[in-house]
Amino acid sequence: MRYLVTGGAGFIGSNFIRYIFNKYGADAQVVNLDKLTYAGIRENLAEYEGSKNYRFVHGDIATPEDVAEAYKGVDGSGVDVVVNFAAETHVDRSLMEAGTFIQTDVHGVLVLLEEARKNAPNLRRFIQISTDEVYGSIDQGSFTESDPLNPRNPYSASKAGGDRMAYAYAQTYGMPVVVTRASNNFGPYQYPEKLIPLFVTNAIDDQPLPLYGDGKNIRDWLFVDDHCAAIDFLIENGSNSETYNIGGGNERENREITQKILQIVGKPDSLIKRVSDRQGHDRRYSIDTAKLNNLGFRWTTDFDDALERTVRWYVANEPWWRAIKERSAEYKAFYAKQYANR
Repeated sequence: MRYLVTGGAGFIGSNFIRYIFNKYGADAQVVNLDKLTYAGIRENLAEYEGSKNYRFVHGDIATPEDVAEAYKGVDGSGVDVVVNFAAETHVDRSLMEAGTFIQTDVHGVLVLLEEARKNAPNLRRFIQISTDEVYGSIDQGSFTESDPLNPRNPYSASKAGGDRMAYAYAQTYGMPVVVTRASNNFGPYQYPEKLIPLFVTNAIDDQPLPLYGDGKNIRDWLFVDDHCAAIDFLIENGSNSETYNIGGGNERENREITQKILQIVGKPDSLIKRVSDRQGHDRRYSIDTAKLNNLGFRWTTDFDDALERTVRWYVANEPWWRAIKERSAEYKAFYAKQYANR
């Protein structure tokens, strides 16, 4: 299979490429198209550089010329599957620079779809990676794929736009599009601005863990390897024009996650620092995964085991995240904003 993976130098994208090569080996060809923004780290896949079945393209999904180049594939023969991970993803950043999110998460999807339409006869599947945040918050029960979208911040609104753009191309042009909406991912190689890696790395350095509000916001946590397995499953078993929720079945309050992290690294609860809740902060996300389950997909990763493995990865790979924190001016600006009112 010939894959085009966008955003492949990022957290989920790099894990997906690694998953594909581990599972299919030389039978897989992968083009990795990545803009290498602050969260894109080419070294995440350094072991594949120079391989005859891997090609890195430094480019932007919102630039037609870059996308056309990536669609050529590893050897010029094209691609069979497109998996679009490329996105601006951090809610706090979207509150400060919403336009960047629209450019990548909506216009970028349009550019990818237009190039896919040109290659439609040879394209087997286009996977648009969306998020459970497009549904908004829910107090009781769980969202199904047919529920209305109600994004409540610029990030989730931009993802909803790309999500529906992909669906529109499937309906209008008969393209083989599948949309996935996943819950909060965690695992190795996640950029240290998201809750788990931020709190792990701060705890290691005895720095405050900035917990929003009362810490009772609930998220469903999905281990990144399970997410990758679900996407791989849907490439083969999903139906065109359909949307599938991908959840981990691990709903936890943010304060519980915070305390578990501190226990694993052996640091005191006194590192927890309450900060003012952010604007548009959804209280609870919850998605129903029956549609995916009914296709026959199952995941068996134990949450506590996966969380400990993740924390241990950051402990063991300190040079990886410390270099990011030290060189990233964007991260330092973000860090300063987090503590401006404490």
